[in-house]
Amino acid sequence: MNNNKQIFKVNIQLWKGIAIVAAAFSFIICFLIIANYLQINRLDPVNTEIINTLVERLSQNPNDEALKEEIRELDLLARKAYFTNQWQIRTGGYLLLIGVIIFLIAIQLINSAKKISPEVGEKDDNNLFLQKTARKWVSFGGIGLIIIALFFAFLTHNRLGETFTEAAFAENALNKEATSDETGSIQTPVETSVNETGQTDIEESTEQTTKTIKSSIADYPTAEMKENFPSFRGPGGNGIAYQKNIPVNWDGATRENILWKATVPLHGYNSPVIWGNKLFLSGANGSQRQVYCYDRNTGKLLWTANADNITGSPANAPKVTNDTGHSAPTVTTDGKKVFAIFSTGDVIAFDMNGKRVWAKNLGVPQNHYGYSSSLYVFKDKLIIQYDHRTESKVMALSVESGDIVWSTNRNGKISWASPVIVKTFDRVEILLLTDPFLASYDANTGEELWKIDCLYGEIGPSVAYADGIVYVTNEYASLVAIKIGDNPEKLWETYDYLSDVPSPVATDKYLFLATSYGVVVCHDAKTGDVLWEKEFNNGFYSSPILVEGKIYLLDKQGIMHIFKADKEYISLGEPKLGEKAVSTPAFANGRVYIRADKNLYCIGK
Repeated sequence: MNNNKQIFKVNIQLWKGIAIVAAAFSFIICFLIIANYLQINRLDPVNTEIINTLVERLSQNPNDEALKEEIRELDLLARKAYFTNQWQIRTGGYLLLIGVIIFLIAIQLINSAKKISPEVGEKDDNNLFLQKTARKWVSFGGIGLIIIALFFAFLTHNRLGETFTEAAFAENALNKEATSDETGSIQTPVETSVNETGQTDIEESTEQTTKTIKSSIADYPTAEMKENFPSFRGPGGNGIAYQKNIPVNWDGATRENILWKATVPLHGYNSPVIWGNKLFLSGANGSQRQVYCYDRNTGKLLWTANADNITGSPANAPKVTNDTGHSAPTVTTDGKKVFAIFSTGDVIAFDMNGKRVWAKNLGVPQNHYGYSSSLYVFKDKLIIQYDHRTESKVMALSVESGDIVWSTNRNGKISWASPVIVKTFDRVEILLLTDPFLASYDANTGEELWKIDCLYGEIGPSVAYADGIVYVTNEYASLVAIKIGDNPEKLWETYDYLSDVPSPVATDKYLFLATSYGVVVCHDAKTGDVLWEKEFNNGFYSSPILVEGKIYLLDKQGIMHIFKADKEYISLGEPKLGEKAVSTPAFANGRVYIRADKNLYCIGK
């Protein structure tokens, strides 16, 4: 019996010591977090007086290379301080949590030991009362201190995030040419590139103002993008075209309104893109990969460029299914270059005359159907969604060199959807859908802005966006409307009509969705109520495009179903191409361009 008492005494003393150490450790971490918060509030790591003074000097003498280097070094130190602070806050939170857990475990074990051996540590009633009172106040004080410390950690994290996000916007929103602010004055720009560690290179000087930042993102898509059709599903990939006077009648058999037809050398399921008087496509098989440029007015093939002799490209093309092929992704252009990607993981850039600018291999995508995510350009960055079996990520390459500007890893599964780039309330976001989540990324830096679990399965359709709401769907899953923001939330969900290939398109009032089995549905965008449904004889792989208040939707047999974008189904025409087609059409003023099974068509009056 005496031996057992002795063991209990030893155990209690051991756990008392552990409890004291854990409590002291936790309190030290608490005080460090609070001190860190006070320091951050006292000092602004970005807008320091020194940097602001140097930037003002540089604006007066933009060719001073020594001054540029000094600003560059100070900026680098500020960024290092930021990431160090972020690491400290994150690590401090974890350490505090561990210390509190160990303390609670120790207290619980001490209490358990006392219950087993109540004789251990007996005190008189008066001392016992004093001890209980002291423990109560110490407990309340400790819990309060921990809560305060965690609250300050949260505030510090948010403050740092806001500070450096605003700085990133300021740096990346500026171009090499002078930018007008909202008052019409000219700002001298700073062009900076942000790498994966958050470091920046300052190449020119500027006065960084909030007005300049907001002005730079307010015009996305830009006026030039809207005048053209630079990517899959239009500017930014949101299924909206801005062209005028698009015809609603044509006939492939009689050649009515068929301005020209041209053969495409190699097969591909990608769609046409247009800039000025040039139209671009790609095609590929197991041994060849090519990009084509047509005169969009005459149909003449201006040039053919081969995507070959690329370092790292596999000797043999990966296996793909017939309904995906080796050239499913649509090319993109910024009016200066055209960019293409193939099933091999080869990415290539040509100038507008077909001369190769750069090429690289991203690694062969592990994809059992074949790679199909289309490309987009945002400012000076080529945006690539690269979700496959062994690695998922979204990345931005320099349009000038092909070098990686930023790359963000993703935890999702394989996705065949394409990115959608939209201006939301105060920023430009890249919206990506995969199993199981929808995620948003900062188009300038690649930072993940928010994420929400919403779908499952083999994701094919891309998202639609309108009026602060993102719409996502997948066959055998659901159709979900998500109100975006730092804390996104589901507005509604339905399970009746779903798509496995076509992407939806939305306005602020209505959502239009086509299925591969031939049903088209119009939903109330805010409530999800079905306003109308229409069944057609043929299914759809092409995605609907909103043009001039009308929906253009091409079925698999080459029939274009044109109807009003309204709460009632009102048909405006069903012109026939006379050839099977599954690609999404492109638009120029007064014309429609359709890639069919073997030919490229131009339709107009």
